[in-house]
Amino acid sequence: MSDSLRDQLLGLGFKTAPRPDPKPAAQADQNPHPRVERRPAHAQSRSQRSNQPRPAQVGRPQPKPNTPRTREEIDLGKAYAIRAQREKDERIEAERLKQEEARLRREAKSRLADLLKDKALNDPAAEIARHFNYGGKIKRIHVTAEQLKLLNAGVLGVVQLDGRYLLVNRDLLEQAEAIFPPALALKIDPDAASQDDPYADPQYQVPDDLVW
Repeated sequence: MSDSLRDQLLGLGFKTAPRPDPKPAAQADQNPHPRVERRPAHAQSRSQRSNQPRPAQVGRPQPKPNTPRTREEIDLGKAYAIRAQREKDERIEAERLKQEEARLRREAKSRLADLLKDKALNDPAAEIARHFNYGGKIKRIHVTAEQLKLLNAGVLGVVQLDGRYLLVNRDLLEQAEAIFPPALALKIDPDAASQDDPYADPQYQVPDDLVW
Protein backbone atom coordinates (compact mmCIF):
# COMPACT_ATOMS: atom_id res chain seq x y z
CA MET A 1 0.00 0.00 0.00
CA SER A 2 1.39 3.37 -0.90
CA ASP A 3 1.93 6.13 1.66
CA SER A 4 -0.63 8.40 0.03
CA LEU A 5 -3.38 5.81 0.27
CA ARG A 6 -2.46 4.98 3.87
CA ASP A 7 -2.54 8.62 4.74
CA GLN A 8 -5.97 9.01 3.19
CA LEU A 9 -7.26 6.03 5.20
CA LEU A 10 -5.78 7.34 8.41
CA GLY A 11 -7.44 10.64 7.67
CA LEU A 12 -10.76 8.89 7.43
CA GLY A 13 -10.27 7.34 10.90
CA PHE A 14 -8.87 3.91 10.05
CA LYS A 15 -6.11 2.50 12.27
CA THR A 16 -3.19 0.42 11.30
CA ALA A 17 -3.23 -3.27 12.37
CA PRO A 18 -0.94 -4.07 15.36
CA ARG A 19 2.16 -6.08 14.57
CA PRO A 20 2.62 -9.46 16.24
CA ASP A 21 5.01 -9.56 19.17
CA PRO A 22 8.12 -11.50 18.12
CA LYS A 23 9.09 -12.24 21.73
CA PRO A 24 7.35 -15.66 22.17
CA ALA A 25 9.03 -16.93 19.06
CA ALA A 26 12.35 -15.69 20.36
CA GLN A 27 11.72 -17.38 23.70
CA ALA A 28 10.88 -20.62 21.94
CA ASP A 29 14.14 -20.41 20.08
CA GLN A 30 16.01 -19.76 23.31
CA ASN A 31 14.73 -22.98 25.07
CA PRO A 32 17.71 -25.38 24.79
CA HIS A 33 15.76 -28.48 25.99
CA PRO A 34 13.14 -29.67 23.58
CA ARG A 35 10.13 -31.52 25.04
CA VAL A 36 10.57 -35.29 25.10
CA GLU A 37 7.50 -37.51 24.99
CA ARG A 38 7.61 -40.22 27.71
CA ARG A 39 5.98 -43.60 27.22
CA PRO A 40 4.25 -45.41 30.09
CA ALA A 41 6.01 -48.38 31.62
CA HIS A 42 3.55 -50.84 30.14
CA ALA A 43 4.26 -49.58 26.66
CA GLN A 44 7.75 -51.09 26.59
CA SER A 45 8.46 -53.21 23.59
CA ARG A 46 8.24 -56.98 23.82
CA SER A 47 11.92 -57.34 23.06
CA GLN A 48 12.80 -55.07 25.98
CA ARG A 49 10.62 -57.07 28.37
CA SER A 50 12.10 -60.36 27.19
CA ASN A 51 15.60 -59.09 27.84
CA GLN A 52 14.84 -58.15 31.42
CA PRO A 53 15.86 -60.74 34.07
CA ARG A 54 12.93 -62.76 35.50
CA PRO A 55 12.53 -63.30 39.24
CA ALA A 56 13.26 -66.80 40.50
CA GLN A 57 10.14 -68.96 40.89
CA VAL A 58 9.34 -69.55 44.53
CA GLY A 59 8.71 -73.10 45.76
CA ARG A 60 10.00 -74.98 42.72
CA PRO A 61 13.16 -76.94 43.44
CA GLN A 62 16.03 -76.04 41.27
CA PRO A 63 17.54 -78.95 39.33
CA LYS A 64 20.66 -80.30 40.89
CA PRO A 65 23.65 -80.92 38.74
CA ASN A 66 24.13 -84.56 37.82
CA THR A 67 26.60 -86.14 40.18
CA PRO A 68 28.08 -89.61 39.68
CA ARG A 69 26.69 -92.34 41.95
CA THR A 70 29.00 -93.81 44.48
CA ARG A 71 29.91 -97.49 44.54
CA GLU A 72 27.90 -97.91 47.75
CA GLU A 73 24.76 -96.44 46.15
CA ILE A 74 25.12 -98.72 43.12
CA ASP A 75 25.52 -101.81 45.30
CA LEU A 76 22.53 -100.79 47.43
CA GLY A 77 20.38 -100.31 44.34
CA LYS A 78 21.35 -103.77 43.08
CA ALA A 79 20.53 -105.30 46.46
CA TYR A 80 17.06 -103.70 46.44
CA ALA A 81 16.42 -104.93 42.91
CA ILE A 82 17.49 -108.47 43.80
CA ARG A 83 15.28 -108.53 46.88
CA ALA A 84 12.28 -107.18 44.97
CA GLN A 85 12.72 -109.84 42.30
CA ARG A 86 13.06 -112.57 44.92
CA GLU A 87 9.89 -111.45 46.69
CA LYS A 88 8.05 -111.39 43.38
CA ASP A 89 9.24 -114.92 42.58
CA GLU A 90 8.13 -116.12 46.02
CA ARG A 91 4.64 -114.65 45.54
CA ILE A 92 4.34 -116.28 42.13
CA GLU A 93 5.49 -119.62 43.54
CA ALA A 94 3.10 -119.40 46.50
CA GLU A 95 0.19 -118.70 44.16
CA ARG A 96 1.23 -121.59 41.93
CA LEU A 97 1.36 -123.97 44.90
CA LYS A 98 -2.02 -122.74 46.10
CA GLN A 99 -3.60 -123.40 42.72
CA GLU A 100 -1.88 -126.78 42.49
CA GLU A 101 -3.19 -127.76 45.93
CA ALA A 102 -6.71 -126.74 44.98
CA ARG A 103 -6.47 -128.81 41.81
CA LEU A 104 -5.28 -131.87 43.71
CA ARG A 105 -8.10 -131.50 46.24
CA ARG A 106 -10.69 -131.35 43.48
CA GLU A 107 -9.26 -134.43 41.83
CA ALA A 108 -9.06 -136.35 45.13
CA LYS A 109 -12.65 -135.49 46.07
CA SER A 110 -13.78 -136.57 42.63
CA ARG A 111 -12.07 -139.97 43.05
CA LEU A 112 -13.52 -140.28 46.54
CA ALA A 113 -17.02 -139.64 45.22
CA ASP A 114 -16.53 -142.37 42.64
CA LEU A 115 -15.28 -144.74 45.32
CA LEU A 116 -18.22 -144.17 47.69
CA LYS A 117 -20.94 -144.11 45.06
CA ASP A 118 -23.82 -146.34 46.13
CA LYS A 119 -21.69 -147.94 48.87
CA ALA A 120 -22.76 -145.98 51.95
CA LEU A 121 -24.47 -147.97 54.72
CA ASN A 122 -26.65 -145.15 56.07
CA ASP A 123 -30.06 -146.45 57.15
CA PRO A 124 -32.98 -143.99 56.70
CA ALA A 125 -34.76 -145.69 59.60
CA ALA A 126 -31.84 -145.28 62.03
CA GLU A 127 -32.74 -143.38 65.20
CA ILE A 128 -29.62 -143.50 67.36
CA ALA A 129 -27.43 -140.41 67.11
CA ARG A 130 -23.75 -141.22 67.26
CA HIS A 131 -21.75 -138.06 67.99
CA PHE A 132 -18.10 -137.56 67.20
CA ASN A 133 -15.53 -134.79 67.01
CA TYR A 134 -14.66 -133.64 63.49
CA GLY A 135 -12.89 -130.43 62.49
CA GLY A 136 -13.01 -129.12 66.05
CA LYS A 137 -16.81 -129.41 66.20
CA ILE A 138 -19.24 -132.04 67.43
CA LYS A 139 -20.95 -133.82 64.53
CA ARG A 140 -23.37 -136.75 64.45
CA ILE A 141 -24.62 -139.60 62.29
CA HIS A 142 -27.76 -141.68 62.83
CA VAL A 143 -27.21 -145.42 63.10
CA THR A 144 -29.10 -148.51 64.16
CA ALA A 145 -28.28 -150.39 67.34
CA GLU A 146 -26.32 -153.01 65.42
CA GLN A 147 -24.45 -150.36 63.44
CA LEU A 148 -23.56 -148.57 66.67
CA LYS A 149 -21.88 -151.70 68.03
CA LEU A 150 -19.94 -152.21 64.82
CA LEU A 151 -18.98 -148.55 64.68
CA ASN A 152 -17.68 -148.56 68.24
CA ALA A 153 -15.77 -151.78 67.51
CA GLY A 154 -13.99 -150.19 64.57
CA VAL A 155 -15.67 -152.43 62.01
CA LEU A 156 -17.45 -149.42 60.47
CA GLY A 157 -16.34 -145.86 60.04
CA VAL A 158 -17.59 -142.44 58.89
CA VAL A 159 -16.46 -140.46 55.87
CA GLN A 160 -17.40 -136.83 55.11
CA LEU A 161 -18.24 -135.99 51.50
CA ASP A 162 -19.78 -132.70 50.33
CA GLY A 163 -21.20 -131.99 53.79
CA ARG A 164 -22.72 -135.46 54.25
CA TYR A 165 -21.50 -138.11 56.70
CA LEU A 166 -21.45 -141.58 55.19
CA LEU A 167 -21.25 -144.82 57.12
CA VAL A 168 -18.87 -147.29 55.41
CA ASN A 169 -17.12 -150.55 56.19
CA ARG A 170 -13.52 -150.72 57.36
CA ASP A 171 -12.01 -151.58 54.01
CA LEU A 172 -13.76 -148.69 52.25
CA LEU A 173 -12.81 -146.38 55.10
CA GLU A 174 -9.10 -147.10 54.61
CA GLN A 175 -9.34 -146.59 50.86
CA ALA A 176 -11.06 -143.26 51.41
CA GLU A 177 -8.33 -142.25 53.86
CA ALA A 178 -5.66 -143.05 51.30
CA ILE A 179 -7.36 -140.98 48.60
CA PHE A 180 -8.30 -137.93 50.67
CA PRO A 181 -7.29 -137.98 54.38
CA PRO A 182 -9.26 -134.86 55.37
CA ALA A 183 -12.47 -136.76 54.52
CA LEU A 184 -11.90 -139.24 57.35
CA ALA A 185 -14.49 -138.24 59.98
CA LEU A 186 -14.57 -141.18 62.41
CA LYS A 187 -12.21 -144.13 62.57
CA ILE A 188 -12.06 -146.09 65.80
CA ASP A 189 -9.10 -148.22 66.74
CA PRO A 190 -10.51 -151.56 67.95
CA ASP A 191 -7.53 -151.99 70.28
CA ALA A 192 -8.05 -148.63 71.97
CA ALA A 193 -9.79 -148.36 75.33
CA SER A 194 -13.43 -147.36 75.15
CA GLN A 195 -12.88 -144.41 77.47
CA ASP A 196 -10.80 -142.76 74.77
CA ASP A 197 -14.03 -141.94 72.95
CA PRO A 198 -16.51 -140.22 75.31
CA TYR A 199 -19.35 -140.68 72.80
CA ALA A 200 -18.95 -144.46 72.33
CA ASP A 201 -21.37 -145.42 75.14
CA PRO A 202 -25.02 -144.65 74.24
CA GLN A 203 -25.75 -143.55 77.80
CA TYR A 204 -23.44 -140.57 77.25
CA GLN A 205 -24.98 -139.54 73.95
CA VAL A 206 -25.70 -135.83 73.43
CA PRO A 207 -29.46 -135.11 73.24
CA ASP A 208 -30.68 -134.46 69.70
CA ASP A 209 -32.40 -131.21 70.71
CA LEU A 210 -29.16 -129.73 72.04
CA VAL A 211 -27.82 -127.02 69.74
CA TRP A 212 -24.06 -127.11 69.11
